[in-house]
Amino acid sequence: MTKSEKLFERAVKHIPGGVNSPVRAFGSVGETPRFIAGAQGSHLTDADGRTYLDYVGSWGPMILGHSHPAVLDAVEQACKKGLSFGAATEAEVEMADLICSIVPSVEMVRMVNSGTEAVMSAVRAARGCTGRSKIVKFAGCYHGHSDAMLVKAGSGVMTAGVPDSAGVPSGCTADTLTAVYNDLESVEKLFDACKNEIAAVIVEPVGANMGVVLPETGFLEGLRRICTEQGSLLIFDEVITGFRLSLSGAQGYYNIEPDLTTFGKIIGGGMPVGAYGGRKEVMEMIAPAGPVYQAGTLSGNPVAMAAGLAQIRLLRDTPGFYEELHRKSGLLFAGMEEILKEADSPYQLNHIGSLGCLFFTKQPVHDYASAKTSDTEAFARYFSHMLREGIYLAPSQFEAMFVSAAITEEEIDETLTAVRKFFLLQ
Repeated sequence: MTKSEKLFERAVKHIPGGVNSPVRAFGSVGETPRFIAGAQGSHLTDADGRTYLDYVGSWGPMILGHSHPAVLDAVEQACKKGLSFGAATEAEVEMADLICSIVPSVEMVRMVNSGTEAVMSAVRAARGCTGRSKIVKFAGCYHGHSDAMLVKAGSGVMTAGVPDSAGVPSGCTADTLTAVYNDLESVEKLFDACKNEIAAVIVEPVGANMGVVLPETGFLEGLRRICTEQGSLLIFDEVITGFRLSLSGAQGYYNIEPDLTTFGKIIGGGMPVGAYGGRKEVMEMIAPAGPVYQAGTLSGNPVAMAAGLAQIRLLRDTPGFYEELHRKSGLLFAGMEEILKEADSPYQLNHIGSLGCLFFTKQPVHDYASAKTSDTEAFARYFSHMLREGIYLAPSQFEAMFVSAAITEEEIDETLTAVRKFFLLQ
């Protein structure tokens, strides 16, 4: 029995399912979770000493790779001054200045502790600003685990085969309306049925929790138009895409400005952190400036701020950072596409920038319904093969691959060799 297996036996005795987040579970792929002992650059090392090329990156924030010296140094220096104060610090001001300087739609920003908290707070701000109650979300888009957002929420919920969550009273989701991703008509129908009742539309500008699903031409522009016409706010959930697709996120990549934006752990270099921000008149509704209450003792934690400042400044100040990251990612995804073509495989590879997903389905994936046609048993076989080859992927068909700047072309070749073995040499 491996050490990971022994740790899992211990874990299930006192941790529900043996993991502290469902997306870490390996049950849907027929494996035991690997317990990670450390990480450096593009690699993880598990409790048994085996190393893996990592395409999870702590679910996105490790865009520089693991244990980047500049980030570690910033954390070490901050720790020496104290771990938490529950009071204002200069680092919070520097972070706010930095985010507002590189994300054009964000004029003011509030730090929180997670993407879930950021979304929950942004939705509350939208309701407080508009005086309306209803929210439109999209099937398959995940916006954290607050009660109102656990409606056809994708990601771990899809993997578990549970459409919603027990423990969520029906009243909590009564004002959550669900539209179809990439289908503007479905959005317009909701607005027609709920005139002057919809506070906001919240969307992942690139769907990344039902696998990776790209917005079709005109979709995001259409959402912006509808919200403007209807007096509703447009919220971009950039917990995945923020500072990953470009320095200014998906909104910079697609040149569309939402009213509010939510960010996640990439702001903290992987440490627990989130943020929401947007137009000044909306953000000034937040207490203590306005009547919409939101608070958090650990918000703007000085250690997390130090890590995030170091990381984002590197993204900003490294010449050609995103061009090089996208170039290397392109080598990986183009190589995978060539292998699929050579193998005459009908499977779908969706990708953009350094995000990608191989769907085990014959039909193009453009929304939640088409993503659900995937053969999860085939994905499980692929996952187990790649794990044996030393490639660490998310243990779910419905998650993204994240490419980090630390990965080399030689390591991309290693990955493609493993993919080739599965599709051509079995």
